[in-house]
Amino acid sequence: MKRLEIEKQQTNGMAVSSLVLGILGVVLNLIPLLPYLLGILAIVFGTMGKKVESGKGMAVAGTILGGIALVMKVIFWLFVIAIGGLNY
Repeated sequence: MKRLEIEKQQTNGMAVSSLVLGILGVVLNLIPLLPYLLGILAIVFGTMGKKVESGKGMAVAGTILGGIALVMKVIFWLFVIAIGGLNY
């Protein structure tokens, strides 16, 4: 009988973590402090995940989404400051 060997494809955990954290950072952007943490962690994990060949696309997407989450939060606060300044 022929022995069947199944090659298990390894996933890049840093890339998957980066993508998940980036998505959560964008979706949960209206929560006060959470997007900062999620965005920074997504960028860090994405940068570390890019070093491994498998899952490189997920790492890049997670890094981009982490950056988008941080930019959205900064734009949110600029909008809040601008709206608050209209009363004076």
